[in-house]
Amino acid sequence: MQHEEHFQRLERLYHRAKVQELFNGSSIRVGHSRAEITLPVQEKYFHGANAIHGAVYFKLMDDAAYFAVASLVRDVFIVTSSFQLNLLRPVASGTLRAVGTLRSQGKSLFVAEATLYNERGKEVAFGTGQFMRTTQALSSLEGYAD
Repeated sequence: MQHEEHFQRLERLYHRAKVQELFNGSSIRVGHSRAEITLPVQEKYFHGANAIHGAVYFKLMDDAAYFAVASLVRDVFIVTSSFQLNLLRPVASGTLRAVGTLRSQGKSLFVAEATLYNERGKEVAFGTGQFMRTTQALSSLEGYAD
């Protein structure tokens, strides 16, 4: 399998996950050691002060960092083992863009970082995550294999 095919399968896996029903309108682009996710801001993501809830920040950055790592792992599913999140400023409109990049690669543990930007390109959050290999074959996952 070529790299591009693997990236496209990961993108399909992202879109077919049940949780994505809550995040309609999002898009993903996976490349070598990098992933970018965009999400139009919608009021349904707001907390009580009418700005995006931190859970949405986490979701976007965790996914961007995760898929940056997954771009290199072609045999098994990986999972997030920890993620440190830093929120810098609120967002109440526009489109969010999360960019994830691989930071470090070991035998079974990977470290990736992600930055979240508002539609003007201003950084609104950043984080670092650790990701581990599992024993579940990617080929067994609906969305990746088909």
